[in-house]
Amino acid sequence: MSAPIQAQDWLIQAKNLVKQYPKVTRARDRMRAMSQLLIRGKLNPALASTVLDNISLEVKRGESVAIIGENGAGKSTLLKLLTGVLHPSSGSLQVNGSIGALLELGAGFHAEYTGRENLELAGTLCGFSRSELKAKTEEIIAFADIGKYLDEPIKHYSSGMVVRLGFALLAAQRPDLLITDEVLAVGDESFQKKCVRWIEEYLNQGGTLLLVSHSMYHVQKLCRKAIWLQRGKSVASGDVFDVSQQYLAYHERKTAAEVTVEKTESSAHYQVRQVKVNGTESGALVLQSGDSLEILVTLYAPCQRAPVVLIGIVRADGTPIYGVTSENDGVQLNALSNTEFQTALHFPELILLPGQYVLRTHALDPEGLRLFDTVYREFTVRGESREFGLVRLAHHWRGQKTS
Repeated sequence: MSAPIQAQDWLIQAKNLVKQYPKVTRARDRMRAMSQLLIRGKLNPALASTVLDNISLEVKRGESVAIIGENGAGKSTLLKLLTGVLHPSSGSLQVNGSIGALLELGAGFHAEYTGRENLELAGTLCGFSRSELKAKTEEIIAFADIGKYLDEPIKHYSSGMVVRLGFALLAAQRPDLLITDEVLAVGDESFQKKCVRWIEEYLNQGGTLLLVSHSMYHVQKLCRKAIWLQRGKSVASGDVFDVSQQYLAYHERKTAAEVTVEKTESSAHYQVRQVKVNGTESGALVLQSGDSLEILVTLYAPCQRAPVVLIGIVRADGTPIYGVTSENDGVQLNALSNTEFQTALHFPELILLPGQYVLRTHALDPEGLRLFDTVYREFTVRGESREFGLVRLAHHWRGQKTS
């Protein structure tokens, strides 16, 4: 049994958070929702829209956690609950430490004030004393790097300049917990790199990060844990590579509705009777990057002539990766009987990058001209990698490694 978590070990403890909004389409709906809250203390579920549904989260000091999901999944709403911008409809939330948050573009800035005036105003609201703010002003201005625009009204700023000013102020705070939404994506590439370098330094010095981003590269680069939200519910949580790879595979499957994990029933002349992958015919198949893959195929042919077998690997979204036929390699299938034939294909080392894939086994006629039957089998490749593409190519860098 693990030891109980001490108060100083965690920054956020959230249990069963629910956030609902009344469904308001007419003026009287607003009054009805208000009366429900006053009398019952909660909304009628039939008349409410649930944005977050029983979300539990614990963030310890020194952790880096990503919240991922599609638009509308509830990510920004969760951050607003954690920072106190919104209050939960039900559930409990405890915060133990200072929080610095950059949630919405321009939040906390007055459009008519200049950048310098906004720094004074926002810095005071963040808790800086006059002397602290004076000591840090030059550091903030240097980090924002917006030049002469510092003395222009915020309403004249581009979205990227607003982000520069907001993050510069946040960096000067160095809070116990840094919370940032997708707003960083608004900045230009050089500023994004500056922010990423600062966050990495902040984490190395014991800081804690809660990040919302659609960039799985930054999620995997900056975070060690992840939570996947879908329609307000937690779908998966845990190691950042496992969760982000599940999320990417989900998107790939969305674009490949024709893919199925079951054998397709067929009355074709040439049929794929059985496919065993690493000794199994069905069920979840999980491999580590670099593992071997053995495919044992049994086929039916009515004419006592061995059919041609085609085996291909595609990504879950249907992108072809590799395919080979027994005919191309000059392989004659083994005859089990007058009508059944068998062969095996062995890949000694898969160089696929982590992700979701589909193995396709096809039965062709003996001439290899017509395709008659297909069996699909999904499999997952796991591993820690921030490489790009589909496969890992052997390579060697010249120079010294930085880490």
